[in-house]
Amino acid sequence: MRNTIETWRSLDERLASTVELVQMAIAEGTRELEGELRQDLESVGKELESLEMRAMLGGPYDGNGAIVSVQAGAGGIDSQDWAQMLVTMFTRWGESHGYKPRVLDWVDGEEAGIKRADIEIAGQDAYGYLKAEAGVHRLVRLSPFDNQHLRHTSFARVDVLPEVEDVGDIDVNPDDVRIDYFRSSGAGGQNVQKNSTAVRLVHEPSGITVSVQNERSQARNRDIAFKILNARLMEQELVRRREEEAKLRGEHVSAEWGNQIRSYVLHPYKMVKDHRTDFESPDPEGVLNGELDGFLLAFLRQRVGVSGA
Repeated sequence: MRNTIETWRSLDERLASTVELVQMAIAEGTRELEGELRQDLESVGKELESLEMRAMLGGPYDGNGAIVSVQAGAGGIDSQDWAQMLVTMFTRWGESHGYKPRVLDWVDGEEAGIKRADIEIAGQDAYGYLKAEAGVHRLVRLSPFDNQHLRHTSFARVDVLPEVEDVGDIDVNPDDVRIDYFRSSGAGGQNVQKNSTAVRLVHEPSGITVSVQNERSQARNRDIAFKILNARLMEQELVRRREEEAKLRGEHVSAEWGNQIRSYVLHPYKMVKDHRTDFESPDPEGVLNGELDGFLLAFLRQRVGVSGA
């Protein structure tokens, strides 16, 4: 609470100081400080936006870290390359916000990109922010893998799970979890282990399967696999509860998995559009470089019923 109060006080003081300088410049009729004052206001605006995002986090697991899973969809090599681009996007977003993203599991594509990957973005509120990214992401571009350089559409699925140490009131019987050990199947060299360090967990009642092979220790891979399994079991229970509540309210519940949530168009024009909030950015390169806050804020505002600025 002390940190939160000091953050708001500091922001208030910075804004008051900037406003005072603006008033002085106007009174003296000088424009010498205009560039510096614009930078100060932009900085305060970005910090205020970040605080606004945090103030709208209220879900039971919003304060937790996140496990982001990316899986290539329809589109062949292009989609596998697209999946890797999304992993880079989330990693750079995490780094720019003070998190330390870490790869938990990674399966290479046949020629380029990845088939799937799990990354951990540990730290306060990571899940609360990134849950907005769950769904199908669509890319339209001139394919670098097409000899004729034609336009291709690629899809990738993103799942965002809260990090949980246990699954609360969900009873997980150890006898229901089958554990298999196997050799890592990396691209070669140091990535391939001679020993069976990779771990696969199969939770037989739910059918959930988790494979982890990124760490060199079998015990470490096993711990990470159980962390991911716990998160997926919790997410499955949360989905079940939401569907049950919707039925009790008489709402329609779609049986389909995940709708397309966002399109990234690199050709014939440049645009990223979120189909849930209608928020747009004309800078797909910036978005793919981790500049996601506009989309995350629009999603949170929609969730809590707050109109945009």
